[in-house]
Order: sequence, then structure tokens, then C-alpha cells
Amino acid sequence: MLANRHVRFGFALLLGVAVAGAFAAPAEGAAAQQKKAAPSKKEKKVSSKPRDYAKTLAVLKTSQGDVTVRFFVDKAPGHVKNFVDLAAAGFYDGTLFHRVIPGFMVQGGDPYTKDPSKDALFGTGGNTDKAGKPLNVKAEFNDVSHKRGVLSMARASDPDSASSQFFIVVKDSPFLDRQYTVFGEVVKGIEIVDRIVSESNADTTDPRSGGRPRAFQKIVKVELVEQTPEK
Repeated sequence: MLANRHVRFGFALLLGVAVAGAFAAPAEGAAAQQKKAAPSKKEKKVSSKPRDYAKTLAVLKTSQGDVTVRFFVDKAPGHVKNFVDLAAAGFYDGTLFHRVIPGFMVQGGDPYTKDPSKDALFGTGGNTDKAGKPLNVKAEFNDVSHKRGVLSMARASDPDSASSQFFIVVKDSPFLDRQYTVFGEVVKGIEIVDRIVSESNADTTDPRSGGRPRAFQKIVKVELVEQTPEK
């Protein structure tokens, strides 16, 4: 049965995102002090100095609680910069998890989901320039496997079509390896991701829905913090 979910997801992820051909635009989030994301690390507000992407963490403040992710700058620098810069501009604030497949993944990052009147377009939005031209990120496929908690980038059929939509894997999914770009992982709050899955009550009966939630869960805000060594 899980294989069927994978087939539906692959179809929906490639086709649903391909409808728009791209994804969304930049964002600016207020930085706030958070609790430790790892035993030997502490966090502080990101200052106005040039950003150190290798030390930046993102806290997804969702309708179910906080999810903290760290990034793999050495594996996918372009994707990390894209996501962090969009988050810093407030792009992800107010977006919904528009595709949820229990035992597989949760997907978000579509700017159309901020507007209920664009319900029919959910899953097709992405980053664009001022003229409406899609802004995409070139593939950075790497050796990090799609294990539970991994943060990866959605795309259309073109390997270089990633934009703003991302997904978090809730069950090991190695069949996605080297097909989608892994660029981070959840370091705190994976139980919140599980709660997002359950509370979404997604409809997986129709392959065309691609796991459409019956109760949408929201990214209220994305806060960026800087991780520094413990003194």
C-alpha cells in the first residue's frame, strides 16, 4: 500500500508542481532567541552582518508547534541560500502545508496557499521575479539519503525547476535519493511534523488530490537563528 502512496506522490510532486513551472518569492522574518537545537550548541539572533549560512537554523513556527531545521550548506549551497533568503524575506510566513501523505511526507512552500481564493492553484505556486518570471534553483543532488526528518526540495519534471516548495520526510524514502535535492534536516520537533500529518487528515483516496489536507496546517512564521559553539 505504501508503494501506491509513493507512486501517487511522485506523480503529484512532479505534475502538481509542474503546472506552474516554478514557485515563489523572497521573505523577511523577525529573528528571535530560541532554545538549544542540539546539546552542544546554542542559538542567538541573526544580526545584520553578512549571513553565515553554515551556522543558520530555521525555526518553522507552525500551527502545531515549532520545528527547527539545520542546513547542509556543503551539500546544497544554492538550495540553502534560496530557502534561507526566502525565509528572511517573510516569504513562507502564512503558507500552508498543502500536500500531506501519511507514512511519507508533508509538503509546503507554495505562496498561493496564503490566499484562500486561490484554492484551485494550491501546489502550483513558486518564486518569481517582479515581472512574474519563475526563479528556479539548479539541482544539487547529493549523497544524503531521504531518511525520516530530512528536508528536501520539490520540483517539476525538469531537474533544475526547484523554486520555493519543499517537503519533510516522515518515513525513510530512499527511492527519492539523487532525484530531489536534500538540503537540511529536522533537529528538533519531528513529533510536531508527525502531528501535522495526523491533524491534516489528508485525502489520499484520489491520486489526483496528491494528499490534499481536509484540515490545512499553517506555517505561521519562519524565524532564523544563528547557532554558535557553547562556551
